[in-house]
Amino acid sequence: MVTMARPSYSRRRLIAVLSLLLALVAMALAPAPRASAESGWWIPAARPAPDSGINVTGEPFKGTDAQGRVRGFVDAHDHLMANEGFGGRLICGKPFSELGVADALKDCPEHYPDGTLAIFDFITKGGDGKHDPVGWPTFQDWPAHDSLTHQQNYYAWVERAWRGGERVLVNDLVTNGVICSVYFFKDRGCDEMTAIRLEAQKTYDMQAYIDKMYGGPGKGWFRIVTDSAQAREVVRQGKLAVVLGVETSEPFGCKQILDVAQCSKADIDRGLDELYGLGVRSMFLCHKFDNALCGVRFDEGALGTAINVGQFLSTGTFWQTEACAGPQHDNPIGLAAAPAAEQQLPQGVAVPAYAGGAQCNTRGLTDLGEYAVRGMMQRKMMLEVDHMSVKAAGRAFDILESASYPGVLSSHSWMDSAWTERLYKLGGFAAQYMSGAEAFSAEARRTDALRDKYQVGYGYGTDMNGVGGWPGPRGADTPNPVKYPFRSTDGGSLIDRQTAGQRTWDLNTDGAAHYGLVPDWIEDIRLVGGQDVVDDLFRGAESYLRTWGASENHRAGVNLAAGASASASTAEWWNPFVSFAPGRAVDGDPGTRWASEWSDDQWLRIDLGSSQLVRRVTLDWERAYGKAYRVELSADGVNWTTAWSTDTGDGGLDTAGFAGTPARYVRVHGLQRGTQWGYSLREVGVYST
Repeated sequence: MVTMARPSYSRRRLIAVLSLLLALVAMALAPAPRASAESGWWIPAARPAPDSGINVTGEPFKGTDAQGRVRGFVDAHDHLMANEGFGGRLICGKPFSELGVADALKDCPEHYPDGTLAIFDFITKGGDGKHDPVGWPTFQDWPAHDSLTHQQNYYAWVERAWRGGERVLVNDLVTNGVICSVYFFKDRGCDEMTAIRLEAQKTYDMQAYIDKMYGGPGKGWFRIVTDSAQAREVVRQGKLAVVLGVETSEPFGCKQILDVAQCSKADIDRGLDELYGLGVRSMFLCHKFDNALCGVRFDEGALGTAINVGQFLSTGTFWQTEACAGPQHDNPIGLAAAPAAEQQLPQGVAVPAYAGGAQCNTRGLTDLGEYAVRGMMQRKMMLEVDHMSVKAAGRAFDILESASYPGVLSSHSWMDSAWTERLYKLGGFAAQYMSGAEAFSAEARRTDALRDKYQVGYGYGTDMNGVGGWPGPRGADTPNPVKYPFRSTDGGSLIDRQTAGQRTWDLNTDGAAHYGLVPDWIEDIRLVGGQDVVDDLFRGAESYLRTWGASENHRAGVNLAAGASASASTAEWWNPFVSFAPGRAVDGDPGTRWASEWSDDQWLRIDLGSSQLVRRVTLDWERAYGKAYRVELSADGVNWTTAWSTDTGDGGLDTAGFAGTPARYVRVHGLQRGTQWGYSLREVGVYST
């Protein structure tokens, strides 16, 4: 028998090295697998056919900038699923359909054959309401910038906006029970929360519909997100982060009838918990009609009159006005006739006349509304203050400021603009309604200095399917038209005219007819308003996510004054059954209060027990408030320094913020009363944060 010699260790090592080298050479010579960028990850493997065109070429940008900030535009206010609200027949057409584009983009049945029964179209657009009802494939009369009753959010048009640079989209679930109840055509009930649930589900269904084109769950570009970190990751991947919001008139059933609330705190808690579970992270507490939570900012003209009629049908009361207490005011109330709406009123009832100088809603934020605001803060949700009356929004700001809570949004130009700095100072986010390029750019320039001061970006609120009207055409003969094709803001995509079926849209001659023309509108802004405006918009997604993230990370401060020893210059004693002693202002019960005697020079002193860092003092005034007063600090209770002062106090809930200062004693020193009574404080809070 012959025995083979075993190779030495060095020989075995040489063979292994040669084998590895040969393998590497083979890999180098073999065809390389295509990288994800080369594979066209943004192009679906199985788009339905036929379908609308996208008309954008180039890879959507991914990642963040050198400072780790996300890039891209934010639409802070859109209504993808409005067609499911209002009874299901107010907005005609759907953003997607398993049966294809021809089923999605067709008119409501009552609009055939010529729009004669398109009653809401007649109310919102004027004329006789007649139009060619055919959508796909001809699109003769809709979608259009001035057609408020037809689908503008078809999924492929949203896809075009994403391809053009949009990276965050807020989908506000929307409906109105009264409009639903009085509209002639509907195919479902009018309960608002039922509609909100359906719209949320349809949004998730749309995500699944798009995912299926890309190969399965999680693979599509349309991603519903429920926290800011998740949103940042979606944007980093180059996809569209979709946030759920709510804009409805009577959330949680919180309507009021003849000024009597039809909901409770338990209803609010259940409603907020349910919405949060659906993925909702921002919401309006009132919209169009006064409800049990807050009064609204009025609408103007004939539309305002029509909504005031709806307010009466819902609540049994018309809007009520008063002279404004400060420089902020609500919109001028609608006084123009709206015959079609006014015919819905009972016989003998008419819309009242209003004094020209009374521009503020008498109704502000109710006790239930305050409970809802605080409930949203506890759940780290963001509050939309647009549509709130000046009185309601002012109180909401007071509450947010008292807690240093940043989660406040103005998403489509319905907040009094004089409060913009107040919003930015808190850490909130503002977007402007999608108006024409000239008007949008002018307003953006007006607030540019504030954005620079607070280092924030800007947003737009398209409000598509929101019955608001959109930018009309500037005309083919304008000296600076949008020239097709044009480059996206990041420079990586080429955008041509958008085509669907037999129709091609051009922003110059068609205006912003549907969501797919958002990139064209942004290019128009660049031409009219300049690159600086677009750059601010391109920073919008980052600023929105900062506000959201700061809301999630907010921690309620510890009230150092709770249960502390308190003394005062004087205390009212006239009522033997009720105590107005100084300690009532720090007992944690807003139903009790300290009240001074009726003279100007009065003070309330709080002993924190030991030296503490003091940065913020909150004062919840009863009707007897201080017009001029100081917040003073002391280490020994003898020597005092002024940390903060005002001579323009107006009562309510005040927050005094200042540089952190060590102190054991805090004194609220009244110098001038705001009423004929003394000074009266329900609660005083002292905080280190």
